Amino acid sequence: MALVTTQQLQDYYDHYRDSEITFSKEITNILNVDPRQIYVKCNGNQWPCIINSTSLMACRIIVGVKGGAYAMLSQKETGPVSVRFCFSDSDKQMISFFVNGRVSDIKPYMNSAELSIITISFTQRPPDDLIERLGTLLDANANAMRRKDERIIVNADVKRKLGLAKEEAIIQIQGVPRHCIIRDLSFGGAKLIMMGIQKYVENQQALLQMRFEEPGEVIQVGGVVVATSPVEGRKDILIVSIKFGDKTVPIAYKIRINNYLANLRKHAVAPAETTEQKLAAAKAAQEKAVAAEKARMEAEEKAKKEGAAASEGSAPADAATADAAASAPAQEEAKPDDAASAEKAPEGAPASPEEAAPVEEIKPEESAPDAAAAENK
Repeated sequence: MALVTTQQLQDYYDHYRDSEITFSKEITNILNVDPRQIYVKCNGNQWPCIINSTSLMACRIIVGVKGGAYAMLSQKETGPVSVRFCFSDSDKQMISFFVNGRVSDIKPYMNSAELSIITISFTQRPPDDLIERLGTLLDANANAMRRKDERIIVNADVKRKLGLAKEEAIIQIQGVPRHCIIRDLSFGGAKLIMMGIQKYVENQQALLQMRFEEPGEVIQVGGVVVATSPVEGRKDILIVSIKFGDKTVPIAYKIRINNYLANLRKHAVAPAETTEQKLAAAKAAQEKAVAAEKARMEAEEKAKKEGAAASEGSAPADAATADAAASAPAQEEAKPDDAASAEKAPEGAPASPEEAAPVEEIKPEESAPDAAAAENK
């Protein structure tokens, strides 16, 4: 079984909870059911039984009418009932669990007087192991109808993912086995290359035999040849299209094709999600850049306003400085007069040496006639 996620398990339960699977020999082999380990339990006792069919909501078991299981389960008040399922995984490890329920119906099995079929409705969601196994099978059946004609071109990578051992296969036409090469596969058919004569191949019943790995198995699918065409330049080599019969496609083949398409769908969705994430990241980065630019512009505008306010506040100081500078020379010019006034001598004394000098020079001139007169005497 392919690994499934919790979401896939929930999808299986939501979509296929009421879909019933009959435990035929093929289904028993596909699900790896161990029929010898199936029991029904009631009131502390358990008896072996056969599971006729099951869904994710109920199961039908077959018991003998003369056994203790029928005697207990056919009572009106049976109490809680549980059914033990047992599977084996790829490592041959046993997986078993009980699913709780209650008896909801009892009737003879195929009008037999010795066997009875008892329907047990589950009272809780079954374990994930049961959901996975039944869901995988039911999903393969559903997609085999919805995606019947979706072609898978076989190459090295596809061969590995499908678990196809090799592209070469055996096809039986009119009971005669022939070697062929698989070119594409689908739920509903296949396209092959093989040697043969067109008129002996077209419209003939065919059985395609393919070998798969993990787990190793040979799967045979029956169908009819619906189209043939010779390879260019070789009339003895044909391209053959086969349409599978709806009832001849094994569930094992459906599961392999479905698992491949499911994985392909996951990988196809991943890039879209990555692209959406990239777009979201780019949008967030753009919004962040716009916000940063807006903040920068607001900061610049605020700085300009503060600068203008500072300029207006300093204008009176500048005017006072200019007035002080203009009045400075006047104060300097007035300073000598003030100094002269401050140093002015007492009344009757010379104000300055310059003012006293003419007095001193006049004195000799005034004394000169007196000297001349004295000399004449």
